[in-house]
Amino acid sequence: MSTVVVLGSFNMDLVVTVKSLPGPGETVLGNTFQRGPGGKGSNQAIGARRLGAEVSFIGAVGDDEFGAAAHRLYAHEGIDASGLAVVEQPTGVALIVVDEQAENQIAVAPGANLALSAHTAQQHEAIIAEADVLISQLETPVEAFIEAARIARAHGTVVVLNPAPATELPEGAWEHIDILIPNQHELISLAGIENPEWAATALRNRGDIDVVVTRGPFGATWTGAHGSQRFPAVSANAVDTTGAGDAFSAGLAVGVAESGDIATGIALGLRAGAHAVTRVGVIDGLATREQLDAAFPEIAVP
Repeated sequence: MSTVVVLGSFNMDLVVTVKSLPGPGETVLGNTFQRGPGGKGSNQAIGARRLGAEVSFIGAVGDDEFGAAAHRLYAHEGIDASGLAVVEQPTGVALIVVDEQAENQIAVAPGANLALSAHTAQQHEAIIAEADVLISQLETPVEAFIEAARIARAHGTVVVLNPAPATELPEGAWEHIDILIPNQHELISLAGIENPEWAATALRNRGDIDVVVTRGPFGATWTGAHGSQRFPAVSANAVDTTGAGDAFSAGLAVGVAESGDIATGIALGLRAGAHAVTRVGVIDGLATREQLDAAFPEIAVP
């Protein structure tokens, strides 16, 4: 079975729906309140596990109610959480207000997520070394990712980075990345170039990197040694696009872990992303392989 290790964040999402977003100094009455697990790293770990990979999660939570919920979640999903540290800082929290037009305001207190460091990666070298794929994001300190990526490359583990939120990386970091998965906004921000094709080429040349740009309803574009190749989106009846990017990243990681082929990973990622938009909420949108095969059968790789 393929193995994926995720280095990333766990947040507890606290969501209030309102008729209209409050202005500065304004208080508005909400309609509903929901609490649920979030964080891009956690979402991608759950997505990869449901798609059939053996998954280990490296992160940090607080010694509090939300941290305990994270441990229960990973036990339920069958994820190895031996790399999930309990630290003095409180578990990360995202405060989210959503209006009737699906516009939102989000404030994040990273909390325990900021406790990750290069030492964290070194503590879990064995887990990283044994995996087929390491996937990370930028919601945790960049030095943790750089050290994890260095370890992974030394042991032949494929390194996948979803650079969200877009954060400037030190020059030495690029040489440790195999596959970069930005969306269009992150692509332009990282490259400092407005033309998407030129931006993808510029990022590829920083370290001989395969750049896979997610383009929402327009699918994805892969820029690699062969040039650029476009993959159309999988048709779906979208009701909520939240978490679709995490579903795609998880699918790509699992596809690459299983086959060693990026095109196969992109195809699985597109199917996983299509399923995600048909459900309300991130966790419910992360498909099992059986759900995916039933609703979105395998697509031909262009």
